[in-house]
Amino acid sequence: MLDHAEHLVEGRSEQDVLYELLLKRGVDLTVPIEEKEIAGKTVYSIGYGVLFACLDETIDKAEIEALAKGITDWHNELEPAADTQVVFRDSAFADDIAKTNMTAILEQNGIAHVRSL
Repeated sequence: MLDHAEHLVEGRSEQDVLYELLLKRGVDLTVPIEEKEIAGKTVYSIGYGVLFACLDETIDKAEIEALAKGITDWHNELEPAADTQVVFRDSAFADDIAKTNMTAILEQNGIAHVRSL
């Protein structure tokens, strides 16, 4: 059971995971990708804020509020033309409560589509 706790291939870089995510979602690889450091984590904005991705391997409970606020501030700044999705690495969260808190904060700020890999 522990062998299946992390389902991403070991040794893949954050960039590898990002481009795999884009390919699997059918996103054209020529769309603009910006990156910004928020709460000590690298966050990617794809397609002017239509998709945000934070693929860091750990997100501590203490970082959740600052990270969520940074993402929502960036989202509001970009004013994307379509619904926004945010993707995180599922194993980055310490527990389900941390992931639920992140989702709730983002949803309260207008980002209803939060997913994890």
